[in-house]
Amino acid sequence: MSSAPPLPIPVSVVGLGADGWAGLTAAARSALTGAEVLIGGPRQLDLLPAGDCAGERVAWPSPLRPAVPKLMAEHAGRRIAVLASGDPMFYGIGRALAEELGPDGLRVHPHPSSVSYACARLGWPVEDTEVVTVVGRPVARLAAALYEGRRVLVLSAGAVTPNEIAALLRERGFGPSRMRVLEQLGSEREDTCEGRAESWDHAPGDPLNVVAVDCRRDRDGAVPRLGATPGLPDTAYEHDGQLTKRHVRAATLCALAPAPGELLWDIGGGSGSIGIEWMRTHPSCRAVAVERLPERSARITRNAAALGVPGLRVVTGAAPGALAGLPAPDAVFIGGGLTAPGLLDAAWAALAPGGRLVVNTVTLESEAVLTERYRRHGGDLVKLAVAHAVAVGGFTGWRQAMPVTQWTVTKPWPRPDARPDDPTAQDQNEEEDQTT
Repeated sequence: MSSAPPLPIPVSVVGLGADGWAGLTAAARSALTGAEVLIGGPRQLDLLPAGDCAGERVAWPSPLRPAVPKLMAEHAGRRIAVLASGDPMFYGIGRALAEELGPDGLRVHPHPSSVSYACARLGWPVEDTEVVTVVGRPVARLAAALYEGRRVLVLSAGAVTPNEIAALLRERGFGPSRMRVLEQLGSEREDTCEGRAESWDHAPGDPLNVVAVDCRRDRDGAVPRLGATPGLPDTAYEHDGQLTKRHVRAATLCALAPAPGELLWDIGGGSGSIGIEWMRTHPSCRAVAVERLPERSARITRNAAALGVPGLRVVTGAAPGALAGLPAPDAVFIGGGLTAPGLLDAAWAALAPGGRLVVNTVTLESEAVLTERYRRHGGDLVKLAVAHAVAVGGFTGWRQAMPVTQWTVTKPWPRPDARPDDPTAQDQNEEEDQTT
């Protein structure tokens, strides 16, 4: 006889629409009627018929995410069904459960998401539609998705979200955009209202809604047009002169080479432009801006919200001390304070093998530091010079901006033949220096 412990009972995760019990498949209903514990939001639990679903009903506490492991542990060994809105794996509780229990610990019964319903009503191809959620997140996130002619669906946080979206569209130069609010999608109470953001005056309606935006820009050009690539206009930023200028910024982001999911340290944040444009390259990119002056830290926060990446983390303090305790970066940019004792060493130590370090400077003293590091570690050392055409009397001439010295280097991987405790395994170039 086998003495192996019994396998854990998978948790059923059932997606519900606004149509409630009537919209469920036979398999989903079976999971709910057979459950000993039913976990969900009060609205979702109320959609289940008491006569068919006799399990113990448990409402999610707030905040929800920290409660997941506790509730799963409390009801371990029982048949659990968790209720979700629409598709549980699309901005739903399914993600937290999969992280906690693993994919084999779940049996997911998806329902059409609000995005699928909305695109069906609007005639929009799902694959061509941008989706932004503001559930538990700032409405400012929408700003990064605003481009002429784009169609955006906003997963709403409640009844007042459409009014907040209209205000943001007006502020960001998209007042002519058409807005449609689709309420109670899939239920008998489904309804729609629409209008232009510039004249939106609808009273808050049903809290269960999705907002569809046909993006159209103001024609007066009062708000600068923003592209999808790094190198936004300098006028897009509030700054006190401490700003990596547009053309150098574009070259710097190219050197940093952001990829989805990666984390950047932007040391000497100034106006936050490098961290902001890093995050704008992909919704999953993250950044921490480290800035010594509180007034500049506040300015970075404002710029990040205005440009659609309010999730940028701002740390006020002087590096390298302010770097302690930060999550390990995939890339580091140093735009100021290069001569601070220990800064370069701390940034280099924080990077894992394969991580990128990019440093910009305009002073001879800092350039000497970079030259020495370039000799030790290799990489690319370049000088970026930009000139702008300006009026010279009745003619036009070139005005040269201060040239920027930029060092870019990728931290090498340890040699395959090196022992894990070999201090020279981290830096082959440094070893070569010591033997010459």
